[in-house]
Amino acid sequence: MTSPEKAIRDPLWETVRLDALAVSIIDTAAFQRLRYIRQLGLAHLVYPGATHTRFDHALGVYHLTRTGLKHLRERKGVPEEVWEGEEFIPYAALLHDIGHYAYSHALEELEPEHLPAHHEEVSQRFFASPSLREALMPLGDDAPERLAQLIRGDSKIPLRGLVSGSLDLDKMEYLRRDARFCGVPYGEVDVSRLLQGLMLLQDPETGLYEVGVHEKAIAALESLLFAKYQMFRNVYWHHAVRAATGLYKRIVEEAVRGCLIDPEDLIGPTDEELLYELSRRGLDSKDELGERIAKRWIPALRHRKLPKRALELTAADLSGREVESWAIGDSPRKRVIEDELAEELGLESGEVIIDFPVKQSMFQLDLLVQRSNGNVQRLGLEGVEGVLDLPRVASELYTTARVLRVFTLERREILADKVLERITRPVAAV
Repeated sequence: MTSPEKAIRDPLWETVRLDALAVSIIDTAAFQRLRYIRQLGLAHLVYPGATHTRFDHALGVYHLTRTGLKHLRERKGVPEEVWEGEEFIPYAALLHDIGHYAYSHALEELEPEHLPAHHEEVSQRFFASPSLREALMPLGDDAPERLAQLIRGDSKIPLRGLVSGSLDLDKMEYLRRDARFCGVPYGEVDVSRLLQGLMLLQDPETGLYEVGVHEKAIAALESLLFAKYQMFRNVYWHHAVRAATGLYKRIVEEAVRGCLIDPEDLIGPTDEELLYELSRRGLDSKDELGERIAKRWIPALRHRKLPKRALELTAADLSGREVESWAIGDSPRKRVIEDELAEELGLESGEVIIDFPVKQSMFQLDLLVQRSNGNVQRLGLEGVEGVLDLPRVASELYTTARVLRVFTLERREILADKVLERITRPVAAV
């Protein structure tokens, strides 16, 4: 029997109307799991209101996508073949986060050998579930693969930009929702103006159509980019959020290295399920590593006894020096340095964490703009003078937002030179 349509009250968008197919998708176990994956991972330990979930966010993206499609349809003047695949777009938006790991993006910063795949690739595992495949049957037998392509950004559908790209509605939704639930004024984006400015434009070089904007919506797009910068600086990369994230990553990393858990076991559990399972296996292991995870690290995370800042270096402090590439992510070489520092500070292995967050796509920009004179122009990372200027200062903003920190599970102090000489090098003269 076909599920009836539903209307859901949402604190951000007021009423989200779900069609029958969307209701069928939401009623699957694979989608209901998103109710228990926090949108901002461990940020609720800093911003108590940040307990909103991937479930809430997915409904919001679906709502904005349907609204965006409506605005595009109202513009007319586009060949009908450009609308090929339109029926998949709202459901790709609804399902774009179906593959998320527990505590959202945190685990994706681990080394590849500690993780099966990126959450967008993991989505395909969930599309294989019988209940979700059945829910998607009205879209055709190839629906799971076509939706997965849209989510990964591999699709050729002209409307793909609504799901993945510079203008994807995911960004508009999470910036507004995250700011609202964190109680901060940084995520204000003129979503209405951006949606009204959406257009299907023909690339002057290839002749192919894709989602772009009218020049009148550029100021709203600029507000989105700047809101993203502010949210990273003040929320996503807040020192205590990074401390909690670092401890959580270390727990999972050590559990995988110590064979308490297989990387494949990370696919599926919700936030609390994964922490419980790690704790249970740690206690059952009866070895030193298992006990450290179950009796020291997980309780520290649960009780908000987070790692302390032993050292914090801003862009000004790093002037003239460059952090080694192997020290930016998680790598065996960085782990050796961290454990050397731990031994020097009288801490256990794994209890020093070097953190230098990276988000190279913070100001990602690649979209078509229709100028007021009717010409279509592609905007890239450099922007266009007098049209979109913010990307020109993107490098400086990104550098300012990043802070190199060293966290220790117990309070310690570290001299800057001890870290700089190990993980940075002088910037070569130009």
